[in-house]
Amino acid sequence: MAQPRPEPQPPRHIVVLGAGMVGVSVAWHLRRRGHRVTLVDRNAPGRETSFGNAGIIQREAVRPYRFPRDAGTLLRVLPNREIDIRYRPTGMARAALPLFQYWRNSAPGRYARIVPEYAALISRALDAHAGMIDAAGAGDLIRRDGYLKVFRTEQAWREQVLEAKQDATEYGVTHRVLDRAAVAELEPDLDSALIGAVHYTQPWTATDPGALVAAYAEHFQRQGGRFVRGALETLSRDGEQWRAVVDGLALHADQVVLALGPWSGEWLRQQGLQVPLFVKRGYHMHYDAQDGARLHHWIMDAETGYLLAPMRAGIRLTTGAELARQDATPHYRQLDAAEAVARRLFPLGERRDPRPWLGARPCTPDMKPIIGPAPGLPGLWLAFGHGHQGFTLGPVTGKLISQMMDGENTNVDMTPYRADRF
Repeated sequence: MAQPRPEPQPPRHIVVLGAGMVGVSVAWHLRRRGHRVTLVDRNAPGRETSFGNAGIIQREAVRPYRFPRDAGTLLRVLPNREIDIRYRPTGMARAALPLFQYWRNSAPGRYARIVPEYAALISRALDAHAGMIDAAGAGDLIRRDGYLKVFRTEQAWREQVLEAKQDATEYGVTHRVLDRAAVAELEPDLDSALIGAVHYTQPWTATDPGALVAAYAEHFQRQGGRFVRGALETLSRDGEQWRAVVDGLALHADQVVLALGPWSGEWLRQQGLQVPLFVKRGYHMHYDAQDGARLHHWIMDAETGYLLAPMRAGIRLTTGAELARQDATPHYRQLDAAEAVARRLFPLGERRDPRPWLGARPCTPDMKPIIGPAPGLPGLWLAFGHGHQGFTLGPVTGKLISQMMDGENTNVDMTPYRADRF
C-alpha cells in the first residue's frame, strides 16, 4: 500500500552557513523547493576547501579511506617521510580519541558494515550533480571520461583489479583494465615504466572545481536565493527562531543549516553539542608541461599517493593527507616530495602559483558524513564531515537534507548519518 504523501511545507526562511560544495548544494535544493534561503560565507562560494580538491566526482569511491592497520604500512608511515600520509605529533595528540575510533572502525568487520552505507550516497552522486550542472549551464567545466589509477608493480595492480571487479559486482562500478601498451596509448607522455592501470570510466571531472561551485551558487542566486558575504560572529537561539550575526548584520531564520566543513565542529560546540570531528589537510600546486607534453586524463599515482589533473589553471598536483591541527603552519615537504616523484611520471614544467594552496578536509571516525538534525537543538541541521568526498557528495547531501527538512521520505535510510550515532 502506497505511503501517503506528506503535506507540503510552507516556505520558511533558512540560513545556510558555509558556501562550499555542500553548503551551496543545500541552499540550491532548498531554494528550488520554494524556501527563502540566505547563504553565508566569509569568502566567495567555492573558495575554501572546495577550491583545492582533485575535482573528481567519484562514482567509483564506494570504499571510504580507512586508517592503515597492517604492520607494514604503519612501519612505512612511522618515519613521517611518505607522500600519501604525513602527520604532526601535536595534531595527532589533539585528535587522539577520534583517530583511535577511526582506527577501530577500519577493522575488517566494522569497515565491511560501513562500506554499503557509504556507497548508498556515492552511487547517487552523478545523478545529483547532473541536474545541477544542467540547470546552472556548467557543462563546459565537466569531462566525462573517468580517471586512471596507474601502477608500477604487478602485485599492487592486480590487487586493484580484483577490488575493481568486486565493486563492479556489488556496486555497479564500471572500469577497464589497461596493460602497459594500453596506458601508453591513452597517455603517451607518462613514464614508460608503468606496468598497468585501472581506468574508472564513470567518474566525471571538473576542470575548475571552485568555478563549478561558483556556477551552482550563481544559479541559486538567479533563482532568488540570497548570498551574504561576511564572517559569522555569533549563532544563537532567539525564541522559536535562530539568530546569526554576520559582520554585524543580524539574520533571523526559522532554521539554520551548519555546513562549514572543518569549522563546523567548533560552532557546534558553542551550542553545547560535540561530535568527533578531525581534519586531514592537503596541498596543491599547478604546473606547466615541458616540451609540448600533454596529460589527457586525471592520473592517480596509486602506490605513491598523489594525483595529477589537467585543469584550466595548469596541471594540478594534489597531495595525500596530512594529519595536523587545522591552524598549524604549512609544511611543504610533502608537496615537494610528491613533485619529485611526479616529475618522473610526467614531464612537469615550472610552478605556476606563487605559493602552494592548503586546505582541510572535515573527517569523522566512521568515515561517514553527518547529515540531519542537531540532537536537542530544534531548527538546527547539520551537513558536514564528508572527508575526502565533499565535492562528490555535496549535491546528494543537499537533496537528502532538503527532503528531511520538508518532512519527506528519502530514498536512502538516513540513520547511519545522524549526529546521534556517536
